[in-house]
Amino acid sequence: MRTSRVVLVGFGAIGQAVARLLAERGAPARIVGVGVRDAAVPRPGLPEGARLIDRPEALEGLRADLVVEAAGRDSVAPWARAALGAGVDCAVGSTSAFAQPGLLDALTARARETGARLIVPAGALGGIGVLASAARMGLDRVEHRIVKPPRAWKGTEAEALCDLGALDEPTEFFTGSADDAAARFPQNANVALITALAGMGPGATQITLVADPDASLNRHEISAAGAFGALRLEIAANPLPENPKSSAMTALSLVRLIENRDAALVI
Repeated sequence: MRTSRVVLVGFGAIGQAVARLLAERGAPARIVGVGVRDAAVPRPGLPEGARLIDRPEALEGLRADLVVEAAGRDSVAPWARAALGAGVDCAVGSTSAFAQPGLLDALTARARETGARLIVPAGALGGIGVLASAARMGLDRVEHRIVKPPRAWKGTEAEALCDLGALDEPTEFFTGSADDAAARFPQNANVALITALAGMGPGATQITLVADPDASLNRHEISAAGAFGALRLEIAANPLPENPKSSAMTALSLVRLIENRDAALVI
């Protein structure tokens, strides 16, 4: 069985969960490197044999088959450019980076030049494939509501748009396009651009952000209509204990992506 050589960029809550789950499941993938801001800082739980690197240029010495970014939007451009430039597939977890004008087009063009693939994982949206399939026939409308507990919105612009500590009912504090949502709420709304890229594009996809004091899970409600018919998709996922802004499903989707590279049966 083939064993992919994987580099994780970022070793926070999501990166650590991915490494742990791959090890627990005995996945036929080897983490050969972990990209961080400072390689001199010890990283407890680092996968055995993984090399710490803090420069995208260091990817060249690792003979990686896949680079998986889970470090935040500022890491996407330099690490993806380095990976794709070396002909290595790159999966981008921080899809809100694509709100930066021209970045997605530039990375896609680079991938075409080198034969590598730029991959957008499903993230917290485990069923997003049905929307991507429907888009092949054309879509008239795509709406995505992101509902999270107030604590998940702390430290974001939501604090200036509503009183998170005093809410007694679900409160919509933002409605706008996917590119606007991803630009203003990058840690919470990566999924906004996943929905947009799967469907009608960032400008035509409507995103509503909701703080719900009764919510215990992160919930995504996607509705769409078009020539295919209509769909309604709802996903309620536990947040990662280490980071309430991130869904556990985000880490799980990366694990599935990595495992599928070497699996005999791919679903």
